[in-house]
Amino acid sequence: MSIRESLHLDAAAEISRLSQDIALQVAALKRRGAVVAMSGGVDSSVSAALAARALGPARVLGLMLPEREGGAGDRDLAVGLAKRLGIEYLVEPIGAALEAAGCYQRRDAAINQVVPEYGEGWRSKIGLGQGEAGTGRMGAVYYLTVQAPDGKTAMHRLPGAALRQIMAATNFKQRVRKMFEYYHADRLHYAVIGTPNRLEYDQGFFVKGGDGLADVKPIAHLYKAQVHQLAEVLGLPEAIRTQVSTTATYSLPQTQEEFYFALPLRDFDVALAGYDRRLPPAVVGEELGLPAERVAGIYHDIERRRETARYLHHAPKPLEPIGADD
Repeated sequence: MSIRESLHLDAAAEISRLSQDIALQVAALKRRGAVVAMSGGVDSSVSAALAARALGPARVLGLMLPEREGGAGDRDLAVGLAKRLGIEYLVEPIGAALEAAGCYQRRDAAINQVVPEYGEGWRSKIGLGQGEAGTGRMGAVYYLTVQAPDGKTAMHRLPGAALRQIMAATNFKQRVRKMFEYYHADRLHYAVIGTPNRLEYDQGFFVKGGDGLADVKPIAHLYKAQVHQLAEVLGLPEAIRTQVSTTATYSLPQTQEEFYFALPLRDFDVALAGYDRRLPPAVVGEELGLPAERVAGIYHDIERRRETARYLHHAPKPLEPIGADD
């Protein structure tokens, strides 16, 4: 059996088990229901569908949290699914909050360090260099791609300070979204459902205090292919199940692969599973059609990302024991 084949689930049984677990965890938290931020992607859609099964549609709130650089089509998919699930939903635009926080201005100021003419009508994204995307190596070098109002594009290598400021500014988006999720959760006495899959959770592809923050994370143990298996059995619309996974952060279209994982997600599933099972790089390489040396590099980067994720997962701890910690 191939690694990919071994990731096949009894999806119906998994849906039943996760629905029960969500209900138990929400009850243990003494909350009445759940809030799910719905992006129109498969991860948040599966999470919303599971919550509706676990708690009943009347006790789930779906939140659509668009901003000026988000896709209207994605929001329409999320709204359509909320109606299909029979859950209450709200569209909460976050653009004004981002403007007030200086998200766009701080990002554009960093871009201007590299492209002085960048301004109104321009679009941009950051990602791995063309030589690194698709290699499976964690990019030490990031590039800025800009598109002028006339449609011409250019790629520029990003110095460290500009890269950090762009990422720090765009992280406002995830953190502001989470602020709205917890506002509604507090208002309704609900729990917040997190939507990361195993690749994102394990490899640190989330923002601390942003999309990494939640009360229950029902799909964090599932590989991306397994999330898709659940989506199919749950009967989610094909338009959602075939959505390309994006960062939903930059004004130019950008996949998770080109920004972070450097491999197609279906292949990263195989690489991560092979690493966890301590399979030799040659075995994984044979399945992926990659040289063993390339897979060894991927393994190395899995370790590096886990090291990064350790900080992201780390909970704050008092320096001295307090109360129940004694």
